[in-house]
Amino acid sequence: MNLREYRQTDSERERTADLLSLFPKSGQTALDIGARDGHFSLRLAERFERVIALDLEKPAVVHPRVRCVKGNATQLEFSDRGIDFVFCAEVLEHVPTTLLTLACQEIQRVTRGQILIGVPYRQDLQVGRTTCYSCMGKNPQWGHLNSFDEQRLLQLFPDCKADSVSFSGTNSEQTNAIAVALMDMAGNPFGTYSQDEPCIHCGRALILPPERNLAAKVLTRLASWSQKPTGIFARPRANWMHVLLSRRSEADQQ
Repeated sequence: MNLREYRQTDSERERTADLLSLFPKSGQTALDIGARDGHFSLRLAERFERVIALDLEKPAVVHPRVRCVKGNATQLEFSDRGIDFVFCAEVLEHVPTTLLTLACQEIQRVTRGQILIGVPYRQDLQVGRTTCYSCMGKNPQWGHLNSFDEQRLLQLFPDCKADSVSFSGTNSEQTNAIAVALMDMAGNPFGTYSQDEPCIHCGRALILPPERNLAAKVLTRLASWSQKPTGIFARPRANWMHVLLSRRSEADQQ
């Protein structure tokens, strides 16, 4: 499924509607971190006088109020408290864990108003793993490196308080160590190989796994049986968490 088709799915429409409901009504400057196709940058341009669309590769968004920038969330080239509103969705789960705190510090540093963060909620990072057939490294589903709940996210933004927390979608995916090990041995034939994200180990694009041989078929069947008890007791949870933050006042920090 390409990005345009993804935008048309019911789950993505629901997620988008929830995020838009948390956008400020108006403002001077907004920063869209991880702008990709500019979908949200254009929506921000309906409310803000100036919008900065930032991604690892310079976005191609054409709008008189949108400025496209190549950049990295861990090294934002903006002044302290220079941005009214920072929007960051589908980004923090991809940031290497060793750099996650730095990225969140940078987002806080450049914000003088509010921050809206969107991340998968309590995702089991062992589900849907892939095997890179260039280096044989194991990769998490969709290249997601970090899992979040309310407590962890707020800990990453100690200078802020939560104005609103909302949830979107449902997800009950959960696995166990035995099923994961068996799937790894089978070469993870059912992983998310359609993802855009490259291998986290060698940086190469993921390629489809080879056709399963008899041993791989046996291993995947055993993994499926091992997974069933976990699936029975797994409780549905939200798929996405959206947290609107604002800077704490000096009085709040004391």
